[in-house]
Amino acid sequence: MSELKRVERIESTPFQTHPDQNVQGWERIGSLAGGVVMIGKGLRRGGVFGLIQVAIGGVALARGITGHSSAKSLLEKSRQDMNNVRAKIQRAGEELSQLKANAEMATKTATVTGNDSLKSPNTGDKPV
Repeated sequence: MSELKRVERIESTPFQTHPDQNVQGWERIGSLAGGVVMIGKGLRRGGVFGLIQVAIGGVALARGITGHSSAKSLLEKSRQDMNNVRAKIQRAGEELSQLKANAEMATKTATVTGNDSLKSPNTGDKPV
């Protein structure tokens, strides 16, 4: 007879994305409360401005429910990119300082021998 194969549970598929929660605590509670208030005010107001208020309240409510804010993740990513650039610039500055120090040390111990081209330039008559 055939053996029974164990079926494993699939946790997620490529089409399911679980965004990381970047809104926690009081910020999430504030988004929930603010979203509910904005939706309520928008429904009472009516018209185009009421619809805009409902839409903004819906975004705030969704932010509070999911615990994820795309705008906040974009800000965090740009902040991280800026910090990476700052670190690269700082490393480049340190390398430049080290190169300058090495060049200064090399010029202090260097001796020049031979023909000084400013005092006696090569006229082309003599082979070099």
